[in-house]
Amino acid sequence: MNLMRRALLGALWAMLGWRSSSAKEPGPASGEQTLQAEAEASSVTPRHVLCFLGRDRDLSHLSEAASQAIADFATGFSIDDDYSQAEPDDRMSRSFDVCWDRVEPDAWGQADEKAVADHQSVLYILGPSMAQAETVKVSMLALRLVECVIDAGAIAVKGESAGIAHGLDRWRELIRQGTEAQNAADRLAQQRIGRLAFAKRPLSARGYLESVGFHLVGLPDVYVPDTAGSEREIVAIIDAVADEIAERGLKPTLKERRASLSFNSTYEVDEFKFNPYGIVRLGG
Repeated sequence: MNLMRRALLGALWAMLGWRSSSAKEPGPASGEQTLQAEAEASSVTPRHVLCFLGRDRDLSHLSEAASQAIADFATGFSIDDDYSQAEPDDRMSRSFDVCWDRVEPDAWGQADEKAVADHQSVLYILGPSMAQAETVKVSMLALRLVECVIDAGAIAVKGESAGIAHGLDRWRELIRQGTEAQNAADRLAQQRIGRLAFAKRPLSARGYLESVGFHLVGLPDVYVPDTAGSEREIVAIIDAVADEIAERGLKPTLKERRASLSFNSTYEVDEFKFNPYGIVRLGG
């Protein structure tokens, strides 16, 4: 399926509150099925798809800023001319409403909602396919690219690969933190900021609250039973497990958390939300 068509269909499914029509119900898998799922996952490389909204029907300011950033540092990123448009998209208000980050306090405000409602143009930027070892570096480049396009006049930004949106002030704060982490050469901090910027949590899925998009920084997603506490408490668990994997490694974290690693995803391998590094499931 065409790359941007997949992204747009994914956004449409999110707006309607559906999973992909091809999504699989997770369930017990045989050893052979597990090996097959892991083999299929190993062939997948994640990538960023970024959506920017403009205040008028002249896309040149945003596209020129993006092109300059791509030439200067964002190697492998590209503007999608087929789906970018110098006119409003009437699906955007509903799409952003689904995608706003509801974890960080004041992650967006009325001015951000109005900007989405009043937008007059849409710019899509595609990231390169990322090897796991390169995900943090490329996600930091994506954050710098977001900064350049905001500075050029973008009024709203959404990460399509996990369906996450922040208000402009929150994007600027994440950009600031990312810059500090890069200046300090602190890879763990960069990875965490990349998670906060480009992944979404929590989403509800059959007895669990889950993350989506941790593959954009090279980590498995984390599923926590919805009986483990309030949504805010479960988000804290999801983030803590991700930090533990990043700091200590996957196997020690699985052992200490009495968790399992699964590749039996609700997303198909050709969907942007599919995580090739698996799913860490905490026990009930």
